[in-house]
Amino acid sequence: MSDSGAAAAAERETRPAAEQSNQPVPLDCCGGLNNVDYSKMDLMPIEEFIRHINFHDPNLSIAVIAIMFNPLFWNVVARWEHRTRGLSRLFGGPYLACCGLAIVIILLNVFRSHSMTVVMKTQARWALMERTDVFYVGISLIVMGTVLVVSSFLALGFTGTFLGDYFGILMDEKVTGFPFSVVENPMYWGSTANYLGLALIGASPVGLVLTAMVALAYKVAIKFEGPFTEQIYLQRNQRRKHE
Repeated sequence: MSDSGAAAAAERETRPAAEQSNQPVPLDCCGGLNNVDYSKMDLMPIEEFIRHINFHDPNLSIAVIAIMFNPLFWNVVARWEHRTRGLSRLFGGPYLACCGLAIVIILLNVFRSHSMTVVMKTQARWALMERTDVFYVGISLIVMGTVLVVSSFLALGFTGTFLGDYFGILMDEKVTGFPFSVVENPMYWGSTANYLGLALIGASPVGLVLTAMVALAYKVAIKFEGPFTEQIYLQRNQRRKHE
């Protein structure tokens, strides 16, 4: 046997049986994804999705800024109020100060919703999303989101919804009934569900991106708000023990 024939025979012996029979190599569930051939992945849907988004649209930039700015604004202002009582002194009391901040928050959220709606309506629709089942899923999400938002407002009340804790307007006990018994932070996730529903109804790829940014902004806000609010009530409980 020639040297080349011997080398070929040796290579055949060392190759796995599945490879010699031209059968696909099964994935090793415990070895991670090291043997996945990413070059064979179908990236066409992702590329098609991205092609429907105009990232140079100035309205898109405005919507993104509004999404990121809103929770940053009310967290910074509310913490400043908790530390200095500056708004309470300016408005002559914590309730008027809380109402003043609430009005600003509502106006900011109206502007955010408007800017997002403008982008969804002016940018391209995706034919893949223009389906009856997608439309009804969007309707269902809007109904669910509205229920979460409204029931959360009714459970917390006006001052509880608009950061009254930071103004010293504390609730007697933690709200544990619906919708808080179903999901934490229902106001935030209900709002996110509404935006997702609008994006699906409008077959809007850019709407999906903006909704993801809303969810991310709320997720970051929760990381700051949750522990800080718990600290406020912990301090209240400690003062009660010393009274």
